[in-house]
Amino acid sequence: MIAHCAFLITAASPTSAEQRALHAVARKMMMKGCSFHPLFRTIRETDDPFPARSSGQREGSGLDQRSVIRLHPRGTMLSILAAGSVFFPGLFLLSKQCLRCVPGLRWSEGDAVIVSARLVSSIQAIMASTAGYIISSSCQDIIEDQHWLTSSYILFAVPYFVYDIYAMFLCHWYKLQVKGHEVDNGSRSRAVAVSGYLRREFLMILHHVVMVTVCFPVSVFWRQGKGDYFQGVMFLAELSTPSVCLGKILIQYKQQHTLLHKVNGAVMLITFFLCRVLLFPYLYYMYGRYASIPLLRVPLVLPWQCNLGAALLMAPQLYWFSLICRGALRLFTGRSSRSRRPTALLKPDPDGQEPQTANGYSTGMGVGTRPQSHTEGRGLC
Repeated sequence: MIAHCAFLITAASPTSAEQRALHAVARKMMMKGCSFHPLFRTIRETDDPFPARSSGQREGSGLDQRSVIRLHPRGTMLSILAAGSVFFPGLFLLSKQCLRCVPGLRWSEGDAVIVSARLVSSIQAIMASTAGYIISSSCQDIIEDQHWLTSSYILFAVPYFVYDIYAMFLCHWYKLQVKGHEVDNGSRSRAVAVSGYLRREFLMILHHVVMVTVCFPVSVFWRQGKGDYFQGVMFLAELSTPSVCLGKILIQYKQQHTLLHKVNGAVMLITFFLCRVLLFPYLYYMYGRYASIPLLRVPLVLPWQCNLGAALLMAPQLYWFSLICRGALRLFTGRSSRSRRPTALLKPDPDGQEPQTANGYSTGMGVGTRPQSHTEGRGLC
């Protein structure tokens, strides 16, 4: 990849000697095994190609230390997007085919689709969390330090949100078939199913659309390479997703009475609180510490766009967490269905399904799950 990239020297008016020195530095870094991100500069502000020169000499030469070497993309962005577009749907189809055809399994189409969707979501969450840990642990300066994995994984994960909208619809469709509703494949049945899907999963669909149309361009272009540490910490929010997906599978197979379901519910409650509810307070705290200002003053010094974005991303997390807490209370206090209000008092679902909260918790179950959220921020916030 490096062989297909061109170095761009960003000095204001460098001499030929300075250009040769810069290329010599680049060659040395390549010989040492250093890799450059093909879209954005990867040299930290403290990496000076002329360490012997004084700061006055550097300023006089017109060199920008943070952008000494930059690489030409040459379609790399499209290549990463294409890779993500193939990986996530391909993994879903491979998993579904294995669950249906492997001897000893041979699951039904509906079961294979639902479990495969959960599996892909869990794998994406593990990948995002791993990338987030690598990025956040590599950035010493939380504003200026950059890591090539930040923008690369954002580009790679964007197709996941588009795929997941369709995968969630497939799960909805097969659940209707299992319950005996809309079992035929006519256009009218499809339209009714789509309408019910949009109504029941509106918040999650809106989240995915915002991730692709707003968070993606903001994360890749608007922030101009700053704040990779914050982006890495936000990737760590995906740590709660595997337990969410496992909870859905356990509910699907009516395993709410098992110890595994209770342990998973406790893990989900803790990870969701630490990785999603406390996410933005922690980010504000870290910025206040970096800028040497009190935590309560941080919202006053940040651009209003940052505060608005944080508020919009935080709101659904609080909503989903409240539902998780209600489900956990029902599970761990052992309240039976008799102690709850009769189902006749619940508003019936237009699709004929059991009343269910927006995050996937059934009113007759213990701790279930919320729909997969990945960027909430997924995400990539």
